[in-house]
Amino acid sequence: MNKNGIINWGIIGLGKIADKFATDLVNLGNVNLVAVASRSKERATTFAKKFNVDQAYDSYHKLAQDPNVDAVYIATPHSFHKEHSILCLEHKKAVLCEKPFAMNLVEVNEMIATAKKNNVLLMEALWTYFLPQYRFVLDIYETKKYGHLIDLKADFGFFTTYDTESRLFKKEVGGGSLLDIGIYPIFVALSTLGIPNKINAKAQFFENGADASCDMVFNYDKSKAYLKSTLLEETSTEAIFTFEKAKVIINTRFHEPSTVTVIQDNNSETLDFNYKSIGYNFEADHFSQLLREDKKESTVMSFNFSRKLIKILDDVRAKIDLKY
Repeated sequence: MNKNGIINWGIIGLGKIADKFATDLVNLGNVNLVAVASRSKERATTFAKKFNVDQAYDSYHKLAQDPNVDAVYIATPHSFHKEHSILCLEHKKAVLCEKPFAMNLVEVNEMIATAKKNNVLLMEALWTYFLPQYRFVLDIYETKKYGHLIDLKADFGFFTTYDTESRLFKKEVGGGSLLDIGIYPIFVALSTLGIPNKINAKAQFFENGADASCDMVFNYDKSKAYLKSTLLEETSTEAIFTFEKAKVIINTRFHEPSTVTVIQDNNSETLDFNYKSIGYNFEADHFSQLLREDKKESTVMSFNFSRKLIKILDDVRAKIDLKY
């Protein structure tokens, strides 16, 4: 970081999410994208040209060693998150690692311990937490504007042809519905109702053992959360919050920039948050500001929250007997 507070970013893993993240990142103020890395030199070069980046590496180690890089966004497959995060943390790079943070709680704890040992900023990149529409609904929940939350329904589903060559279906890298998209409905429940008293879950599986779909019920003292992830069908992909005095819906594709509908006394109002970006800028801006302020942990996506999230994912996997 230079004296003007400009953060120099690098990106490791150059797939679709990295492309979206980079698109929003380069439009932020006070940041530069200065280096990208892929195991394919051709992919790194192509990505670098698209975003006018100076350094295109065919080695993650080379990017981690680049003295000009302040922060690294890690967008490799789930099973590599721990390895690549620790690589960068050991080289004193601040790390924003794509969700899920890692494959299990043991790995997450190792990453956090490495960040603390090296006194470096680390955060899980779960962009939904930073979106204005989600902050709006969290405020409704936290202030009890419409009373207590009685019932929560959240789903995330789409159909894509089964392909064992696709990362999405490769069990060995954390493919399947739960870690890839099931994390979003679970995140909604955790960020509002907290840790459930009891979890019920059932799943369907592909031929290779990756989970095709997962239906979950989280039980709380006075509430229930009905959650679903599936790669077998298109679902509404909404988050529906039933409060005592109103129903609040984050409309389709709730995990990304969307609208919110509030239904109260037979009246319905839909709020548009007038997004001008893909939505990754909000988490990137938050992380960059943490780095400028020399913070080592996010006040929003805290280590404690990430630990709770991966622990619930571990518990669900135990319920459905899913082992990686």
